[in-house]
Formats: sequence, structure tokens, C-alpha cells
Amino acid sequence: MKKLLGLVTIALLMTVSAHSQSISKNALGVRLGDNDGFGGEISYQRYLHENNRLEFDLGWRNSHNVDAFKLVGLYQWVMPIDGGFHWYVGAGAGLGQFEKKDSDGTFALIAGDIGIEYDFDFPLLLSLDIRPEFGFNDKYSDDLDMDIALGVRFQF
Repeated sequence: MKKLLGLVTIALLMTVSAHSQSISKNALGVRLGDNDGFGGEISYQRYLHENNRLEFDLGWRNSHNVDAFKLVGLYQWVMPIDGGFHWYVGAGAGLGQFEKKDSDGTFALIAGDIGIEYDFDFPLLLSLDIRPEFGFNDKYSDDLDMDIALGVRFQF
């Protein structure tokens, strides 16, 4: 009986440690950051294969005289560091709409992404990343913006 209990315990621990090294199928939460004004994003991550995933962020920004909404899609590569820590890097693009006092319109952007995350033993994922974004609209953003954000996501 003691041997069976020991084997079950070892199998359970191996399952938990194997889970901590993998990417969850889905993660949904928020990404709060600042690039040219504080803003938040509803963030969704979808597992693709082994260490790859997609991330989609629907966000808003409010700065000085500009309100903006944007949708960004990123392809990410996730690499384990130690325990529940991972680092990731990605690239993608996005579209958005802005409104100023004197004008409004749409814009496009290309983005990179690099960050670190911690995958808890329960379904919570915390991340800190930086996303360089290059915008394509001279009335909103036609330069490089650095979007630094904290992410909190529920995994399922």
C-alpha cells in the first residue's frame, strides 16, 4: 500500500511539473500599460504548438488630447527559464482608430514584443513586457512608441 501511495504521489508531482513547463490552451485577462498615455487592453492568448502562441489585444489609450482604440495581433515564441518563469518574444501588427480635437482617423502599426511571465500552480499568469510599436499615420503616430505593460490573465 505504501508503494502504491508513493507511486501515485510521484506521478502526481510529475504531472504538476510537466504542466508548469507548458503553455496553457487559452488565457484571458488584461494588459495595463503606458505608451503615450495610460491605457488598458483586453488580452487573449491561444496555444498553437509546443512553445508558440497567438496573442490578441483590444485596447484603448487616453493621452493629452487623443483618445484611441486599437487591435493588435502577435505571434509569440515562449521559452522556459526556471520553474514557472518563462520569457517570450513576438512580432505582429495592428489597426486602430483615434480621435483628436482637430482630426480623427485610422492607423496601422507593426509591433514587436519581449517579456517575462510567471505561471502559477493555479490558473493565473502574470507578465511584464515591452512592445515597441511603429505607427503609420502622421496625425496620430508615425514614430516608434514603447508600450510597457503588466498583464494579468486567467488560464483555461
